[in-house]
Amino acid sequence: MKKINYLILLYILFPCKSFAQDITAVNPENPIKPVLKDMLIYSGQFSSWGLYNNGIQRPLLLGARYIPTLNYTIKQNNNRQFNIEGSANIFGTLGMHPFDEVNTDGNFQPYRAWVRYSDSQLEIRAGLQKINFGSATLLRPLMWFDQIDPRDPLQLTNGVWGVLGRYYFLNNANIWLWCLYGNKKTRPWDADQTNQQYPEVGGRFQSSVPKGEVALSYHHRVTNMQGIDPYDTYFPAIDENRIGLDGKWDLGVGLWFEGTYVHKSKEVGKYTNMEILNIGTDNTFAIGNGLNVVFEQLLFSFDQKAFSFSAPVSFSGLSLSYPISLIDNLSMISYFDWTNKTAYNFLNLKRQFNKISFYLMAFWNPRNYQLPQQLNSGNYYSGKGIQLMLVFNH
Repeated sequence: MKKINYLILLYILFPCKSFAQDITAVNPENPIKPVLKDMLIYSGQFSSWGLYNNGIQRPLLLGARYIPTLNYTIKQNNNRQFNIEGSANIFGTLGMHPFDEVNTDGNFQPYRAWVRYSDSQLEIRAGLQKINFGSATLLRPLMWFDQIDPRDPLQLTNGVWGVLGRYYFLNNANIWLWCLYGNKKTRPWDADQTNQQYPEVGGRFQSSVPKGEVALSYHHRVTNMQGIDPYDTYFPAIDENRIGLDGKWDLGVGLWFEGTYVHKSKEVGKYTNMEILNIGTDNTFAIGNGLNVVFEQLLFSFDQKAFSFSAPVSFSGLSLSYPISLIDNLSMISYFDWTNKTAYNFLNLKRQFNKISFYLMAFWNPRNYQLPQQLNSGNYYSGKGIQLMLVFNH
């Protein structure tokens, strides 16, 4: 215990240094074979960026972020172990309109805070954690609990508070069960806020099929709806049920589909039902070092009558990725909004070293940002601009 306290003290005094330390209890009958192995690991990710976008109020944006992570592992016999992980999201930004306006912003908030028990087939995790699943990559109907933007080099997402259990069968099937509570922020496909008095519950079953896998997901929550035209009254405690179905196959090329149906228990106009469907494919072509291509087509609609698709919205997504060398990669992601006839374009040149990555990114998007909001990216990436980013992992 004194050794553990000493390590924690080192972390507090020298937070910029990473360390990993084994804390081992020795079997006196066989000193070579330990009976217990504990590990304390400190790591972190620092990123800084500069962005210029002449289409926003403060066109020059500078920012920095640090995510320190502390993980403590207790290993036991029979592949059993306990983990505790905590991390924080510390960031600050400075927006400028040269040379007459400056605005600063920043925050310190928990990023992950969970405890986990796991063995060879079972995992139970409780606390602030990331929960994501599904087959799609660019336009995801099953983005129920995360906000991961495929264009984000850091792949950041807010966590959710809850308990998640996963059991893996010997035939590669697996089942998930979760219970969430205390999550105030709306998520990308949420039309309203979660009622904080009730927990959210759901589950997922995934099974292998010839040349692929399919999964069925379900989620229930209670929502509050207020001020959504034409309903300017308050609708408390509306039960909402979500059903998701997805599948993925390797048939020489990758093929997948992903869909979500959302139904509210009360009549709230066009927001009573929502349908989202995605189909996609990917392949790596033997061009130079190998060109990877991903294409997805998304269709979604809010409807008073289920599956009427009275006012459908359609998006196409295309991703191209080409490794220029062992350390350089060029990628592009484009979205096209068929309803509004607008395109979203993103180009990224990455150089990767051992612990440091450099990114040069350019974007060309409409001023009226219509993509599902992911980490409020529309606030900065509406219009045209360029961004430089440095990322250091330790």
